[in-house]
Amino acid sequence: MADEVKMLGMAGSLRRQSYNRAALRAAVKLVPSGITLKTFDLDGIPPFNQDHEREPPNPVREFKAAIVQADAILIVTPEYNYSVPGVLKNAIDWASRPYGASAWNGKPVGIMGASVGMLGTARAQYHLRQMFVFLNMFPLNQPEVMIANADEKFDVDGNLKDEKTAQKIRELLEALADWTRKLKKAHA
Repeated sequence: MADEVKMLGMAGSLRRQSYNRAALRAAVKLVPSGITLKTFDLDGIPPFNQDHEREPPNPVREFKAAIVQADAILIVTPEYNYSVPGVLKNAIDWASRPYGASAWNGKPVGIMGASVGMLGTARAQYHLRQMFVFLNMFPLNQPEVMIANADEKFDVDGNLKDEKTAQKIRELLEALADWTRKLKKAHA
């Protein structure tokens, strides 16, 4: 069996009944063998303040440490106003600072997102990809997992009930693990 890949997942929503938090929980349940997926809740991360970037608050230190320990990142994002939600952007900014000490540097990353709309977070996902250029992250291009009409894919308790979506999430996790192993091998 190939080396185990340690992933860190985060949802860019704080809402308890968020479809994106539900999608992240589904990913944890669907993780194939050879992969571990731990999650980090962004709820405790305060607004970014550059005055504190060299001595960040404890939740930020914990977040950066979790990123550093992970082989790959899984971001599950909603879409707000055609872009990335503020809570996710804030967390990305904290973990990238101070300049030259970014926890994101060189990390493979997969993206997925859920929306009640028909585009399933496409625009937010593309904006994340733009950020990854500066952050020197290596996004997985395929498969794209954009869960449209999420209110039909999850039950009232937030459990994923759509098998096609479950299969796409499995494919994303497997592809991200393969991508991570390839990048590791290339940099060895």
